[in-house]
Amino acid sequence: MATNTGDGHRIGAVKDRTQIKDAGGHWNKRDRTTGEFMDKKADDEPFKGVAKEPDGRQD
Repeated sequence: MATNTGDGHRIGAVKDRTQIKDAGGHWNKRDRTTGEFMDKKADDEPFKGVAKEPDGRQD
């Protein structure tokens, strides 16, 4: 599991989540097991430590 450091970065990868950029330019975070969208960023910056789709990981 990823651990927040409090210094603006994480140690380790966020597992079981990916992110995809929508047509409006915002990043959406998705749960890999259910496919459900979890969160949407208000700005145009991607989520930290979350793999972008397609991520190439094996299920």
